Amino acid sequence: MSKITVSDYLVQELNKLGIKDFFGLPGDYNFNILSSIENNENTNWIGCTNELNAGYAADGYARINGYGALVTTFGVGELSAINAVAGSFAENIPVFKIVGVPATKYIEQNTLLHHNFSNPDYYAFQRAYANVVEATAFLDCKNAKKEIDRMIQIFIREKRPVYLAIPVDICKMEIENNPEIEKPASNQKNLAEAAEHALNLIKTSDFPVILADVLAKRFNALDEMKKFANTSGLPICTLLMGKSMFDEDNEMYLGTYLGSYDNLYAYKYVNNSDCVISIGTIISDLNTFSFDIKFNPSQYINIQGTYTIIENKKYDNVLMKDMIAELCKKIEKRHILIEHDERGFEKVDSPTDANLRADYIYPRLQEFFKPGDIIFSETGLVKFGIAPMSLPQDCILNNQVLWGSIGWATPAAFGAAIADKNRRVVLITGEGAHQLTAQEVSTIMRHNLNMVIIVLNNSGYTIERILSDDPMDKFNDIANWNYSKLPSVFEGNCWSACVHTEAELDEILKQTEIEQKDRLCYIELFTEMMDVPYLTKRVVKKLRDKSGASVCQVR
Repeated sequence: MSKITVSDYLVQELNKLGIKDFFGLPGDYNFNILSSIENNENTNWIGCTNELNAGYAADGYARINGYGALVTTFGVGELSAINAVAGSFAENIPVFKIVGVPATKYIEQNTLLHHNFSNPDYYAFQRAYANVVEATAFLDCKNAKKEIDRMIQIFIREKRPVYLAIPVDICKMEIENNPEIEKPASNQKNLAEAAEHALNLIKTSDFPVILADVLAKRFNALDEMKKFANTSGLPICTLLMGKSMFDEDNEMYLGTYLGSYDNLYAYKYVNNSDCVISIGTIISDLNTFSFDIKFNPSQYINIQGTYTIIENKKYDNVLMKDMIAELCKKIEKRHILIEHDERGFEKVDSPTDANLRADYIYPRLQEFFKPGDIIFSETGLVKFGIAPMSLPQDCILNNQVLWGSIGWATPAAFGAAIADKNRRVVLITGEGAHQLTAQEVSTIMRHNLNMVIIVLNNSGYTIERILSDDPMDKFNDIANWNYSKLPSVFEGNCWSACVHTEAELDEILKQTEIEQKDRLCYIELFTEMMDVPYLTKRVVKKLRDKSGASVCQVR
């Protein structure tokens, strides 16, 4: 049996999962890990401007690639990245967190080295990460091979981050190069029972419907889900986080579930169903528009990544892919007619010299998107602007509706552009969120990525203004930047523009089609402070009506 160093083995096995690019920052405790990445002919090191951004970039990469990896140094580096990893944990994004730590002898002697506390604690950061990852491991001379295999196995099964600490000396230790990583498999007895239970419930129902969400994508069950929808003939609706998973033109697609705020046909169909088949749903406040659903998914059929619940009975160790595939084998096709109202925004009128408004911007962006685009929507107002859109075929919409960490989208979009350089990546962000992580524009330019970045400048944290008692409270103000000039301080090829009117937007978007072919396009859009998408107005109005709170007026 051949031998291999620990760090070479780790990089080799992660590359087998399709991870070609490792994000992070160097530090003296992780040099051996970075050398293994650079020495492997199939992998690349992608340095970022800070660890938080690197974590977001690994998250965006994993959303497109399936898996991602993040490398930092001990203490200061890993704590800087912990918020990004927590977001990946919350939203089932498999990012393998690797940290280089001091040599074993210093740990055993409890020696006070840099990046530690005055009273040394070499396991403090592992304990911190234990709260935001699926599993942790700290390697030593006895457990290295076994623990790496265990972490990768959990990583594959749970589709969530794991944490691995590797001391400097352990990186160079040789181990057997014989991977013992078991692929996840369903319990066949539980699978058969769950499928039979589900099929019986569907057969006896009058109005079954499929409610799909983003975890179907995370657990690599998109193909099975689409086949099930086509084989069964059942109507299908997606939640906000799962928007773009299903072809908008499919005759059985009800559209995106927007609560009682919009797309009311889908709202009524789902809530009047006597058998909701939930596939990978995340039932959170914003994803369901303030829990505006009239049923408990577990009372019907709730298919999740590694288990299924039917009429409140849980079937453990049943993988989503296997469960849906089993249903496809025996489901009886139905022939159901559903209404097909026009979805998405109507085509915008000819542009005028009027100042930009959300009611013009989002319909125009709907026309701007192309089939196959990868779209990143920042936390805040943008997700409500995009939610009602009818997206072109094969688009991939990415949002962070559950964790909602502002600033996530800029570096995450960068990570996605690294993952797939054959698709156009379009980022839409508010200027407030963009300020948190705008340094990563420099890395985008460094890698010559021909992305499109659209920054909506509405003079501060507008999403917070419309929820505040006083929208003009100073805590919602931010520093003024000349965003369209920002890329000019970085090295690289970029075309930028700023837009104030409808006519200017039309012209700039047309020009972007040309400029974007070989460089970054960076566009700043100016709107009035309190201008918001119409869906936001409806949500805020309902919140205000329910609470009686003094929420600010919106146009």
